[in-house]
Amino acid sequence: MLFNTNLEEIIFHRHQNILSDELIILSGYVGPKPIERLNELPINTTVIYGMYGDKGIQERLHSSLIYHQNNINNVNIWYSTIPIHSKCYIWKHNNIIQHALIGSANFSTNGLTTPYREILAETTHDTFYSLNEYILRVLNHSILCTDVILQNNRQQIQENVNIISNICNMTLLDRYGNVPSASGLNWGHGQGHVTPNDSYIAIRKEHLRNCPTLFPPKQEFPNLRQNGRLQRHNDIIEIIWDDGYVMEGLLEGNQNENGLIYPKQISSSPRKNIMGEYIRHRIGIPSGSFVTIDDLINYGRTDITVSLINEGIYSFDFSVI
Repeated sequence: MLFNTNLEEIIFHRHQNILSDELIILSGYVGPKPIERLNELPINTTVIYGMYGDKGIQERLHSSLIYHQNNINNVNIWYSTIPIHSKCYIWKHNNIIQHALIGSANFSTNGLTTPYREILAETTHDTFYSLNEYILRVLNHSILCTDVILQNNRQQIQENVNIISNICNMTLLDRYGNVPSASGLNWGHGQGHVTPNDSYIAIRKEHLRNCPTLFPPKQEFPNLRQNGRLQRHNDIIEIIWDDGYVMEGLLEGNQNENGLIYPKQISSSPRKNIMGEYIRHRIGIPSGSFVTIDDLINYGRTDITVSLINEGIYSFDFSVI
C-alpha cells in the first residue's frame, strides 16, 4: 500500500495496529518538532540523521536534538557518519521487523505534512532481512548525538559557509520605517483578526531576489477550487529561534516572481498568535500590546535574520549583541 497524505499521523499511530516495542527511523534530514512528538509513543524509538556524514549539522539544530535526547526517555538520536539519503520507518518486536515503510518523506514537519509531495510505501516480508542488514550497517557507522563535538567536525565548517551565503535580514518595519499598524507584528490589531497577538513576517520581493533558494516556490495543491483554478499549498516549516525555542511556521499567501508563485509571509502554526506572543515576550512588552518602533529600538533590533538549515527547517535570529 502506498501513502501520500497524512504521513505524520500514519507514522505516529501505526504502532496501534502492529505488535511492536521499537520504532527505527532513518531519515536523510530530521526536524525537532516530530522528534519532540515521539514522547507520545509508548515504544522505544531510534532516530538516525542520515546526511550528517555529508552535510554535518548546523549548531542550532544540533542543540535542539541534544535537548530532546536528554529529555525524552524513550528516544535515542544518532548521526550517520556515512551519507544516507534514505527514508525508512521500521517497527520491530523482540528485535524482529514486523512492518516497514520506505519512500521519500523526511522525518520533519515539512516532509510529513505536505500532501502529495512525498510518499511512503509498505514493504513486503521478503525484504525484511535485507532491510534489517541495511539498518544495522548504518547504525554501525553512526554516532550518538551527545558524543558529537561540532568544532571538530570539518563538514560543519562548510555547512556554516553554505548558511552564510543564503541568509536574509527580514525587516519588521514598513517602507516608511514604522511598525505597520494593522499588519506584520500588529496583524491582530487589524480588522477581522481573532487575537491582538496575531502576527506575521513579510516576505518581500527583494528577499526572493537576494536569496533565491531561501523560500521555495509554492506547489500547486492537486485539488481544484470551485472556480476551477488550482490552489497553492501553504508549506508548514519548523523554526528554531536563537534562544532554542522551536515553533511551527507557515509559508502562506501568494506573490509572483519570475513567473513562479512564492509565499508572501511567515506566520506561526497552528495558531497565528504564537509568534506574536513570543516576539512580544522577547521585546519585553505585555501580551496583546500594540508594537511600536520605540519598542523595537528599545529592544535593540528591528529585523530578524532568517537562514535555511535543511529543507523546511529555518533558523531565526532575533538576538541582541
